[in-house]
Amino acid sequence: MNTKSTIALAILLLTAPRSSFAQATPAKGNDVTTPLHALQPDYPVPYRIPPAADIRSTLERIRNYLEAVTPAGFYDRASGTVINGTNNIDTNTIFQQGDFRLTSYEWGVTYSGMLHAGETTGDERFTNYTKQRLEFIANAVPAFRSLYTKFKSPANPLRPVIDPHALDDAGAICAAMIKTLKAGGAAQLRPVIDHYIDYIHTKEFRLPDGTLARNRPQKNTLWLDDLYMSIPALAQMSRLTGDNKYYDDAVRQVVQFSQRMFNKDLGVYMHGWVQGMEPHPEFHWARANGWALLAMTELLELLPEAYPGRKAILQQLQAHIKGLAACQSDKGFWHQLLDKNDSYLETSATAIYTYCIARAIDKGWVDAMAYGPMCLLAWNAVSTKVNAKGQVEGTCVGTGMAFDPAFYYYRPTNVFAAHGYGPVLLAGAEMITLLATHSFEINDSSIQLKK
Repeated sequence: MNTKSTIALAILLLTAPRSSFAQATPAKGNDVTTPLHALQPDYPVPYRIPPAADIRSTLERIRNYLEAVTPAGFYDRASGTVINGTNNIDTNTIFQQGDFRLTSYEWGVTYSGMLHAGETTGDERFTNYTKQRLEFIANAVPAFRSLYTKFKSPANPLRPVIDPHALDDAGAICAAMIKTLKAGGAAQLRPVIDHYIDYIHTKEFRLPDGTLARNRPQKNTLWLDDLYMSIPALAQMSRLTGDNKYYDDAVRQVVQFSQRMFNKDLGVYMHGWVQGMEPHPEFHWARANGWALLAMTELLELLPEAYPGRKAILQQLQAHIKGLAACQSDKGFWHQLLDKNDSYLETSATAIYTYCIARAIDKGWVDAMAYGPMCLLAWNAVSTKVNAKGQVEGTCVGTGMAFDPAFYYYRPTNVFAAHGYGPVLLAGAEMITLLATHSFEINDSSIQLKK
């Protein structure tokens, strides 16, 4: 064959239709030979119905870690010795060193989470974690109150209990103490409860209409966080005493905060509101929205069905859950700023939403078919943040209030941010209940409520 013939044949082979060649062996993996809809996606977090045993194992890992790093004891910082009892305490007496503070509001949430895990699993080790520490604190109050009365030392380890300066000092711990008392806790808890509730109900700063407020960072500022720092304790106190004035106060807080801070178009709350600020910047911080949702969830559980204002609060909860559902990311988490998808994915808020939405399903407040799958996705995401040691990763550290985006975008995360532990305990415990009361299945590749 000459050169011209060879070139002509090559051109023919290159330009001929593909269908003219190699039809004997069909291609693999095309729409004819493979059910492409059944191919396994590359999910970034597990996409599955989590076994209850796996959830329980995660909760136990957290409990074991916290048991080891939160000793209930006192220490003399001058001599370096452990102090047994309270007979020999002085101004050098502090809590034994641990990873977390036993009297912080974050630990109030953790105590509640341990109680819920104990109730759900039947494992008294969760319940006893809370009982032992809260009774230890209550038993020590009289001696440390005498010491504080004499010296007024801010270093007194029980200063937040004896002399609360803010709702952070009182609300979450008070609610946990009432729950512990109802779970068989010691009678010594009651005087501390009464002291806390007196601060919340009569001493905390308020606006003229009774809305709980702070004078930081600006005068007459509402912090969305304060719904959780007040409402669960108030609601629990009404149930404990039968006095409806605490219910009335709790209902008022939800209504008046929501009037000022809930964005009806987005279905989420702004973090902070300042009286007289116009225009008002809105930053929809995830964890603060979690505190609001958790407060409403706990209030609705306790309010009698026909109580004035209950219907409005239920509708507010439903609107909030609908708004939050629209913000969930493809990885199951929610973003640090809910409506800013370039802000990081945050663990503690995701855990709070998981608990509250699952609890709302259990109570019949929202539809299981609509919201159950997103709860499973959220829990699967949260579970990836509990490391082998039992620490919770990806939790934003304590956060003040700001009116610029950089503040929220760049808040650090840390395993010692105490805000993550209680929410994850609550979420895991409630997911065990959800899976026991509702059946889910993989139906046409997606998680669905099984009818």
